[in-house]
Amino acid sequence: MQSAPYAPRKRASTKQSPDGGWSTLSLVKTATPGIFRKPGAKTRPYVVVYRAAGKQRKESCRTMAEARAIKAARETDDLRGEFQARSKITLRAYLADWIETYQGNGRHGFREGTRVEYRRHLKSGAYAFFGERLRLTDVTPLHLADFVRWLADPAQQNGRRYSDSSIANRVSPVRAALATAKRDGLTRHNPADGLALPNRQRVEEDDDNTTKALSRAQLRELLEVAPDDYKLLIETMASTGLRISEAIALQRRDLQLDELRPYLRVRRAIVRSRVEPPKSKHGRRKVPLSRPLAAKLTNHMDAVLDRTDTAWVFASQIGTPLDADNLRSRLIKPLMRQIGAPWAAWHTLRHTYASLQLARGANIVQLSRALGHHAASFTLDTYIHLLEGEDADALDLMDEIGASKVGSGAPIVRTRINPQAADQLLRGA
Repeated sequence: MQSAPYAPRKRASTKQSPDGGWSTLSLVKTATPGIFRKPGAKTRPYVVVYRAAGKQRKESCRTMAEARAIKAARETDDLRGEFQARSKITLRAYLADWIETYQGNGRHGFREGTRVEYRRHLKSGAYAFFGERLRLTDVTPLHLADFVRWLADPAQQNGRRYSDSSIANRVSPVRAALATAKRDGLTRHNPADGLALPNRQRVEEDDDNTTKALSRAQLRELLEVAPDDYKLLIETMASTGLRISEAIALQRRDLQLDELRPYLRVRRAIVRSRVEPPKSKHGRRKVPLSRPLAAKLTNHMDAVLDRTDTAWVFASQIGTPLDADNLRSRLIKPLMRQIGAPWAAWHTLRHTYASLQLARGANIVQLSRALGHHAASFTLDTYIHLLEGEDADALDLMDEIGASKVGSGAPIVRTRINPQAADQLLRGA
């Protein structure tokens, strides 16, 4: 019996579908309907062609098993009405668009200052690591884990060792962007869910990282050598614990100087020349003023030509807000070096305020409210080393309860213990 001549497997049709779907030109059919092989393709030789949401679509993959899984998943999604077309947008393109339009996901919105920081972190992090062709829908947990490892490797950062918090800062915008993509329906899953960040133990040989405050003598000398135009600004900050961004944003309406107990209100901050709300709801606060300081502020505001409620308390010669960065390099750093505290800057005045308040007996809750912290525990963690007597004194219990003489002559009762029972106790039986 003569065998039939060999007939090569037919190639799929080369015609484009009427609905504009994918052409199957040069694709070779396999034994599984809807799955083809692309001759010559080395990395992703299998192509799945399917219909979903009224259109013909195709995806490429590495193995036949992966192709069958894709085909089954897409058909199931289509039957359930859950099919989601894969976006062609790349991760980097999505991040670039997201950072310009993101408005936050909470009731407090998204601060412009945070947007600036996110741009900086994306530039030194995600933009430098992720390839230009990586699609948003192709990002996997492994990609993100590799990103974290890359940030933590000094060899990949030109010898620079990022701290754990610096790594978290560079991951934060990527996490937020991927969460937005999921909420907007661009991806079905957020690959950043469950991403682990490094938490490395540090060996601290000294106290260089401890929060420092000026001594009373240093603060007194600072006020003596400060230029007259800035003495009141420095005194106000050291007397209230305000951040420099909050102090330069004070307006006339924020000063309540005629009250029985004068105070100032913190309602805004100026960060990089932008007027912004406080860092959190806890940043909106009232800070009491001493009567002498209230009198100085009253005289100061009487001399301000702008009589409106929005007049800046501390302004330039032309009435515009002061620039914190300019003041740092041209004023406070030279002054701090002059008084022998080259490590100090504007924020040191805030620490000094906390130190003086604790020395006066203010409790942690009161101090936390005055500083605008989100929790008293944070204040305690920050300033616990400034508290006098961190170690508790030895407690004389009998003296404390007034029983130092009671029972002093009472006989000592001795109990006989079975040796075997004692041996079992010692062995943990």
